[in-house]
Amino acid sequence: MRGMYQSPLNGSKRKIDGVMRVYYDGYWIKYYEPPPDSFEVRRQLIQALTRRLFNHVEHGINIPGARLREARAAYEAETDTERKRVNGAMLAGALFNRAADIFHSLVDLQTAGVEIPPDHALMRECGHCLIEALELGKMVRHRGGDEGIDELWGEPFKAFSMPIEAFYSSRYLKIAMTMHDIDRITGAMKATFAGSRQILGLDARLDELNTTAKRKCEILRTDPEVFDVWPTYVVASDRVRNLDPIMPTIHDAVDVREAVEGTRLLRDGTDLISFIVRARVPMPKSAREYVDRCQQFRRTYIEPYLSRPV
Repeated sequence: MRGMYQSPLNGSKRKIDGVMRVYYDGYWIKYYEPPPDSFEVRRQLIQALTRRLFNHVEHGINIPGARLREARAAYEAETDTERKRVNGAMLAGALFNRAADIFHSLVDLQTAGVEIPPDHALMRECGHCLIEALELGKMVRHRGGDEGIDELWGEPFKAFSMPIEAFYSSRYLKIAMTMHDIDRITGAMKATFAGSRQILGLDARLDELNTTAKRKCEILRTDPEVFDVWPTYVVASDRVRNLDPIMPTIHDAVDVREAVEGTRLLRDGTDLISFIVRARVPMPKSAREYVDRCQQFRRTYIEPYLSRPV
């Protein structure tokens, strides 16, 4: 929901069509009141962020915190560059889980009446684990490709070190950046196939995908609207992904390659949007590479056709 008001400040809140929204970087995003700050709230948040992180990164790195020493020894001993990257990802996972284990124990102690000051040794250890995991997290790849999603590794440390209200504000900023990526990708898809003889009726489908994808980004899974928003988004994504090309009656090998590569480009674009929507963080490297592919496709197949004399 962009451009509804003239240049409001980031963090401005307004009720729009009966829904409270907060403004960040050009987007009005559905607002949720942050919960009261407490150790228990932070534990639940870190646990949720842990599940979310491992749900979106490559397989095999969700190493229990109890195996941290083994993971570190394997990483330090590895000399092959490619294998060392994977060992580094596994060490990051172990550090991440060790931090979550420590924080879980701290909450149990506090619940039992033990006062835990901010400078407690276990609090410092938890912070050190998260910082090291964040650094090693640069080696971790998203399940859908070779891009890391560093933003997901940074969020648990923010949840640990920032006031809850400030953490929520940082999430709205990331959602705005995510929405910008969605706009960029769908805009590139529109521009790429403008004037295509084979891919017809795409604009309305992309508009629907754009709207529903951004709507999915802004709502929490606990929101009752998810039962409407998620199916609507899935259907919109499928309608773009499954759009079949229309081959010219008289066609040659170039037309066939255009149909095959154009279909693949549409599917890869909808997959990339799905990765971004589910993670709710931007993927700038993947978005940039996809836009480059779109431009190359247009130069190869669409522009030569449009430049032919009538």
